Amino acid sequence: MPEICRFLGIVISMYYKEHLPPHFHAKYAGKRAAFSINDLKIIEGGLPKRIISFVLEWAFDHREELLEDWKLAHKHEELKKIKPLI
Repeated sequence: MPEICRFLGIVISMYYKEHLPPHFHAKYAGKRAAFSINDLKIIEGGLPKRIISFVLEWAFDHREELLEDWKLAHKHEELKKIKPLI
């Protein structure tokens, strides 16, 4: 699973040929969650509330880049790194 960003101990990644809806994965301290890109909601798993707020703040600022990486992943092309929150 390619890592596209890392900040504050949070790792953001995407799988190749993943199921719909467009989404990304966040990992922190052994916990995981998948977030939809379009509406920025958790669709699977869970993280501490404070970490969720950091992930959502970051994702809101980088939604277009996340959608671009989603398209690249479906073509099995190299994903682009996205700037961290901090």
